[in-house]
Amino acid sequence: MDSTGAPRPRPRPAHTQGTTRCAYTKDGSRLVTVGSNNTIRLYKTGSDGEPTNIDDCQEQNVAVAAAQDFFVVGSEDGTVSLYSLATANFDRFLVRTSLPVRDVALSGDAQWCAVASDELTVKVVNTQDIKQLRHLNEHGRAARSVSLDPNGRIAALSCVDGIIYIYSLTADQPELIHKVDGVIGAGEADSEASVKAVWHPDGRAFAVATPTRDIQVISKNDWERQRAFTDGHSADITALAWSPNGVMLASACKGGKVLVWETSTQNVIQRYDYSNVIDLAWHPSKNILSFTTTEGEVYIYPDFLSDQFSPMLKLPVQPAPFIHDPLLEISANRRAAVANGAKRDIPTRPRRDSLGSLDSYLQDENYADGDDDGFVVDDDGAGYTVGQKRGYVGDDVLGGAEYSNKRRHLMEPQYHEAFQPGSTPWRGNRKYLCLNLVGFVWTVDQDGHHTVTVEFYDHEFQRDFHFTDTFLYDKACLNERGTLFSCPPRDDQPATIFYRPHETWTQRTDWRTQLPKGEAVTAMSLSESFVTVVTSANYVRIFTLFGIPYRVYRPKSAPMVTCASWRDYVLTIGNGPVTADGNTRLLYTIENVKRDEICQNEDTVALPEGATLKSAFFSDNGDPCIYDSTGTLLTLLHWRQPSRASWVPLLDTKLLPRLASGRKSETYFPIAVAENKFHCIILKGGDQYPYFPRPLLSEFDFSIPLHSLPEPKTKKNRVDGEDAVMDDDDDGDDDEEEEGAETRKLEQQFLLKGVQAAQLRDLVDATSGSHAQRSLLSRIELEIDKTLLQLLAVECREGEERGMRALEMVELMRDRTGRMMEAAYKVAERYGRTILGEKIREVGESRVSGEDDF
Repeated sequence: MDSTGAPRPRPRPAHTQGTTRCAYTKDGSRLVTVGSNNTIRLYKTGSDGEPTNIDDCQEQNVAVAAAQDFFVVGSEDGTVSLYSLATANFDRFLVRTSLPVRDVALSGDAQWCAVASDELTVKVVNTQDIKQLRHLNEHGRAARSVSLDPNGRIAALSCVDGIIYIYSLTADQPELIHKVDGVIGAGEADSEASVKAVWHPDGRAFAVATPTRDIQVISKNDWERQRAFTDGHSADITALAWSPNGVMLASACKGGKVLVWETSTQNVIQRYDYSNVIDLAWHPSKNILSFTTTEGEVYIYPDFLSDQFSPMLKLPVQPAPFIHDPLLEISANRRAAVANGAKRDIPTRPRRDSLGSLDSYLQDENYADGDDDGFVVDDDGAGYTVGQKRGYVGDDVLGGAEYSNKRRHLMEPQYHEAFQPGSTPWRGNRKYLCLNLVGFVWTVDQDGHHTVTVEFYDHEFQRDFHFTDTFLYDKACLNERGTLFSCPPRDDQPATIFYRPHETWTQRTDWRTQLPKGEAVTAMSLSESFVTVVTSANYVRIFTLFGIPYRVYRPKSAPMVTCASWRDYVLTIGNGPVTADGNTRLLYTIENVKRDEICQNEDTVALPEGATLKSAFFSDNGDPCIYDSTGTLLTLLHWRQPSRASWVPLLDTKLLPRLASGRKSETYFPIAVAENKFHCIILKGGDQYPYFPRPLLSEFDFSIPLHSLPEPKTKKNRVDGEDAVMDDDDDGDDDEEEEGAETRKLEQQFLLKGVQAAQLRDLVDATSGSHAQRSLLSRIELEIDKTLLQLLAVECREGEERGMRALEMVELMRDRTGRMMEAAYKVAERYGRTILGEKIREVGESRVSGEDDF
């Protein structure tokens, strides 16, 4: 029985038995139906009269798509025809295929038509110019159906092998960008079971029927599974259709059921009993659902929804059902709306004269001034009209207000979004809460609760653990001593911070504390001494490792972006002043919490124009590091000394040798800086964040950006099977390239060792370093001098004209004992550079005697 009181519609015998399809025109004025006979029927909406018939058509029509002025029909004989709605006649053929057509789809602007057939290629043809034809041919399987997203930029092909192939149509040559596997089942091309990807009206996801008789939603952002419509059908699903605003989903199955689901809850709200339904079509604006059956019948169901649910059709477009909708995740950087009663500067305009008033008759129709008042003749040359301009009505009123609104919009600052270092956004129902060199923390949304897993790389010292999370934690930090979690506020529950140590000698191990109501955690960090929490109320809250509140303060830069900590040092980053392009400049502060000392106060984070901050963390030696959207890793030198800090690049990932050929495209997710290497996760295929299964960590040596990538060498061709003879010029070029590569390598070592020595010297000076640290500093400085000695040898080989550059290298040496000067003198003598040797000896003597202040 139907669940609505509306009268049951009568079946309309439109076609012979077989596949029957239907589609509404864009304005909903007509319903187009096609079927097995050689007749196309056009039903006028709101009329019970006979439909308009088009007999000049192919037989066995199996697909239809309608626009505003025309519709497209595909048939089993391989023809795709375009028909005019104005004349109700055949217009032209769009394209032909050698095998039966299975589906057609029109883009949102009706400029392109995609055609799926039993061929291994899907054709996309321009409806206005059939010479413009694109081919989707990277899937290698016959397509059972094709659909285009509302913007016409993405094509989803459901193929007979049970894979949905996703193509990008933005370029002239379509590109396969993803494969969605494990959602639909494999089957024959003419199967009645639906595998069509039906796009949600907001364009961010599509729904597709699964072999388990459920309906799965797939997001366009990451092609992962989102919400599912389950436990509704007991037989294979044959048709799906979203309501025009996406608030409901209609589905039909072979079991004789037509269901209407509510999108937000994924619950069935109405049920109908109709057999053999194979296609569904919502009216674009009215409460009408039409559907066709394999018996060739057409049902037009007015007042399809009951009075309880029909008002939902008048709502604006609703979001697709995500597990974690990115649009609903509130950023802490958003400014709240002005409360009721608060004053806001609203642009006003003078009141217009009412229609028919005396002033309206006296004034000119188009000009603000009347015919007499605004007419001034400068007949005496006194300059009455100089600088005057007669403006149209509204120049100062409407135009001024519009300009003011635009100017106000341009003046609104663009805040940098807050982020948690080492975490990823939700992808499907999974999310990494923390990724570092100690281990990783990830969570799974189980609809009502989460399951959190903490795994370690070194199982000799730590043991993995797993627990059910009813607080719905969304952030985590992990180190050798413990794991820190936080959850956002929800309903009447405030945000909560939870710390669990890995080792304890008491019965009570963990602690939990709540933030004030309405305050959310935007970022947090965990060190060996403190827990640092940055909140949406622009507070920095610092706790001891066992929950004792240690300090609360509000930083000058707001809203806050992120934080990091190492031992007693805390790094906080927030939005600062607005730059010329409307974006805020990021400012950072470094503070020693235990000593109550500020090392750097509201200094600038060095980001290039248009770049964003991706991660901020401390290295294993305790030096602040950042990684930005340009793929550059930077570290902070002299940060313990106020106003002396400077950001130094350690690595530009765009200049890595693995990318020199230009054929490889990849990005890198930063993890840590340890042992003088950059540890990261390599991301391919346009991904911005890692996903499951957990990828392996990669490491790259530091390489300060000094030179562009060398061009790859081309191999010499062989002539008649014999090696081509290389002339002397080629030998000279190769020698120069080798010497240039050696020089670049040594210069890189010199700079990197200099940065390492500067960081270690700052640490030794600030902490009265240990004997091991001082010995390491001496070894690094000795390696710097050895590198300069090798550079000196290269310059000496080049000739006497490079003597001044060679002498400059000697002056850069740090050795004060004279041994390095003696070695440099021997190198110069070895290559016969007598004058250079004398200069080196003079430098050595002045340094040993103390005359040269190094």
